[in-house]
Amino acid sequence: MADTPKKQIPLRLSAKLYNEISAWAEDDFRSVNGQIEYLLSECVRQRKKNGRYVSEDLDKPLDIDIQ
Repeated sequence: MADTPKKQIPLRLSAKLYNEISAWAEDDFRSVNGQIEYLLSECVRQRKKNGRYVSEDLDKPLDIDIQ
């Protein structure tokens, strides 16, 4: 099975969110791009598994300042 080319999309993140994802990526030995792709893949997998996103509270405001 041949790899299909990946789509490139522009993505704007706040500096705080980028820094959080960057630190998380470093902890997981991934690039920032790889971390974002991993997180999105996990959300899609979870949704396919049980018809929901990772959290039922996904749309509620967060307690942390990442804006």
